[in-house]
Amino acid sequence: MISSMFSQEKVTGEITDDNGISLGAVTVVNMSTDEKVTSNYKGQFSIYASSTDELRFVKAGYERVSRKAFANGMNSILFITLVKIPENIEEVKVSRKLSGDLSKDSRVVSKVDKGEIVQQAVGLPQPVGKMREKPAEVKSVLLPMLFGQLNVQGAYDLISGKARRQKRKYRYDDLQSDITWIKSRVEEEYFTENGIPAERIAEFLEFSFTAKPQVRTYVKARNLSGALLRLEDAIPLYVERLKSRKVSNSE
Repeated sequence: MISSMFSQEKVTGEITDDNGISLGAVTVVNMSTDEKVTSNYKGQFSIYASSTDELRFVKAGYERVSRKAFANGMNSILFITLVKIPENIEEVKVSRKLSGDLSKDSRVVSKVDKGEIVQQAVGLPQPVGKMREKPAEVKSVLLPMLFGQLNVQGAYDLISGKARRQKRKYRYDDLQSDITWIKSRVEEEYFTENGIPAERIAEFLEFSFTAKPQVRTYVKARNLSGALLRLEDAIPLYVERLKSRKVSNSE
């Protein structure tokens, strides 16, 4: 066991998808030692391994890849490509009954939302907002009053504080949704290996949204690579903050 530890060398590499785009947050596992590391936003990684060790590359939504640590018996840079797992496109269903008249039925089929089919095929989000009751605004209550109209419900919502509570709840819901979006796509090891305890990952992400607002901008755009790029700027700030807390608590 000791001899195998001394025979290990640091293996480095880069991971991309089948379009050549760098993949961050890929878990790299040495199957012999069970050591795990995570690729950074540039898709780069480094891990200790011996010539006979097998490395496995895992990322949600992509096919797993296994590779010998030393290519052709030599410790050279590994270039790994992960292929995205294709998603099945749901069958298009026509709600209206077909008449059997080709000219009429073709017009019925043509009314199917082609934009939705394309979005499903390429994975784009649907341009539909969340189903929410819109909170009352001061201007939506005061402006009609200038023309002799009274928005009774809107006035009540403002006076009772309902509108303020709605806005606060919506902000909280959106925050949790954005945090969950990242956590569901990035392995826990990515954070813990950078000095962030597992139980503080959500707290760190909320901190990053404030310290580096572009993180959340990328999250809302569903751009994981961009979000990881900005997260790496926020990590040292948060880790330093944790150290400061420990010092103040020990005094």
